[in-house]
Amino acid sequence: MEGLAAEFLQVTAVTRAYTAPCVLTTHGVLSRPRGGARLGYAGSRAAPDAPLVPQQLELLSPFQLYFNPHLVLRKFQVWRLVTNFLFFGPLGFSFFFHMLFVFRYCRMLEEGSFRGRKADFVFTFLFRGVLMTQLGLLGSLFFLGQALTAMLVYVWSRRSPRVRVSFFGLLTFQAPFLFWALVGFSLLLSNSILVDLLGIAVGHISYFLEDVFPNQPGGKRLLLTPRFLKLLLDAPEEDPNYLPLPEEQLGPLQQ
Repeated sequence: MEGLAAEFLQVTAVTRAYTAPCVLTTHGVLSRPRGGARLGYAGSRAAPDAPLVPQQLELLSPFQLYFNPHLVLRKFQVWRLVTNFLFFGPLGFSFFFHMLFVFRYCRMLEEGSFRGRKADFVFTFLFRGVLMTQLGLLGSLFFLGQALTAMLVYVWSRRSPRVRVSFFGLLTFQAPFLFWALVGFSLLLSNSILVDLLGIAVGHISYFLEDVFPNQPGGKRLLLTPRFLKLLLDAPEEDPNYLPLPEEQLGPLQQ
């Protein structure tokens, strides 16, 4: 157990800060929604035949977590803006499947194209979450964790077009086809692909704003990380013109 905890602490900070609450939230739901009602977890709307949550810690109900703009604005239940990204439905294959993809591709983005730019990664994470929430209103989507998974996979695959990936050892293809494999797998799991398509759409918008438009003639970066985030999360930049004091320089005996 100590070895597992030590290994988890080695994971990059943003990936760790997102996946840990996802696991804890999903483990903390009630085994049955109160009042006998059912809520569609991966789908876009409440479904009468949606599966019930299996026996878990019985601390929360999905009805305390799902996104509801009326409760957010009228009842000030602002936590729903976050918790709807943390709950992935009942414990089972679908949950572990999405956790595997979230952990893998969030970490690869953070250690790859966002290496040393924690503030930029957090800001783009927040931007995509806000955009996803706004677009999710159009489809009456209750939980957006699955969409966030698809978004992470899309952005990574577009930034790694030459990488060949293996999909559970069954299929091997170029990275840009990975998110379509994810959509197909959602169909096999009887999940709503509308949620995946939302994630892909948000991923494409952010990819265009970050990677495509700034490199076009007359283009520029539109997503600029606020300075306070950089001061808070990034290590201070070293001044290339800084000269250490004589007592800070290594002498011949110290070298």
